[in-house]
Amino acid sequence: MSGHICVVGSLNIDIAARVERMPAPGETVGGFDMKIHPGGKGGNQAVAAARMGGSVSIIGAVGNDDFGRMRKGWLESEGVDTSLVRVDGSAPTGTALITVDGSGQNSIIVIPGANGAIRPEHIEAARHRIASSALLICQLEIPVDAVSAAIRIAAENGTPVLLNPAPACPLERDLLSSVDFLVPNEIEAAQMSGIEVTDVDSAVAAAEKFHDMGTRNVVITMGSRGAMISHAGRVRHWNAHNVKVVDTTAAGDSFIGAFAASLMEGRSLEEAVEVAIFASAITVTRHGAQSSLPIRSEVEEAMVEWR
Repeated sequence: MSGHICVVGSLNIDIAARVERMPAPGETVGGFDMKIHPGGKGGNQAVAAARMGGSVSIIGAVGNDDFGRMRKGWLESEGVDTSLVRVDGSAPTGTALITVDGSGQNSIIVIPGANGAIRPEHIEAARHRIASSALLICQLEIPVDAVSAAIRIAAENGTPVLLNPAPACPLERDLLSSVDFLVPNEIEAAQMSGIEVTDVDSAVAAAEKFHDMGTRNVVITMGSRGAMISHAGRVRHWNAHNVKVVDTTAAGDSFIGAFAASLMEGRSLEEAVEVAIFASAITVTRHGAQSSLPIRSEVEEAMVEWR
């Protein structure tokens, strides 16, 4: 496989605050840092793939506001094609409020804004881009009917589909049967399969459920437990790298982007997962979402030094 990556997904502005610990209900705690970052899973994954050398465009929406202009500008500065990003005059740009505690764990509140106004007809208008791409990447931070429209167009035109089912929600069997690469984290895999994912064996059991629904390749990211892949009757697990975690924001997006870009340059599934694990390990050592995503040379250096 080689060629262009088309991302259909969300575009947000992230407002991130750092605290020593998360507040309890009704409690106020002091923070010691606040920053504004580009975010949204669609935008993050597009940039993650572009920084790894991929040719990338994104289909999405922003509001007709300063945040929207900032968000498009950040994408363009990374080499991502934004010609199919709609400017919605009736909804604000999506916003995420992120709190990161002293251990690097985060809690996130997402206000969809223009992301929530994306309709199947908007995706249909971009049919040519999906049909001509070598890979479609989708997530679930935009309405499911819009995601379904994108996957349907891809299936009709032989474009492979990578679905990151985040945030998790019930999906029809027909939709999952058109997904070539399903990449949930352990929480999403548990919510979708009904199997609590706590180790490799339970991850394999969850993957089998997805295979039963027609998904060909399943990759489950498991945080500190690493990642596993199930495909063609084979299973392989990788341990996570031992790094100092400061912020887990965008770790999954970093994994998706690096995995996709690696597939597009002809790496095998196993090789692509290995590259993605290195990329996400670098990401969690940094603060922020898009700002934490590594470039290709950083991942290549880590693959030499950390082995």
